[in-house]
Amino acid sequence: MTTDKQTILIVEDDADSRNAICTIIDGLGFKHVSFASAKEALAQIRNLKIDLALLDIMMPEMDGYELLAEIRKIEAFKTLPVIMVTAKDQDAEVLEGYRYGADYYIPKPFTSQQLGYGIKLFLS
Repeated sequence: MTTDKQTILIVEDDADSRNAICTIIDGLGFKHVSFASAKEALAQIRNLKIDLALLDIMMPEMDGYELLAEIRKIEAFKTLPVIMVTAKDQDAEVLEGYRYGADYYIPKPFTSQQLGYGIKLFLS
């Protein structure tokens, strides 16, 4: 069995939400790399090994849908599991996320159990 922890990408513009997600992920035994903006993430993820992405949708400059589309253009991330984490919970917004290639959707506010469940659907 490998001792390498799987790494989760977190892109969330709200510092409190980002810190809360990081804390939950640490508690679940995963590593994380987090960014406050989509552009910052895109500038730095190309050479990283990432096993799952958690993306906020409502962010300035580039939203989570646009970020997801850009991530999918990177060969190493074409099949990366992506969970959209957002306050948008209308059916149309959920469907929009799936249209862009999201694999799962967790609406805010969420509990640590809900986040853990979503992550464990894709990572073990």
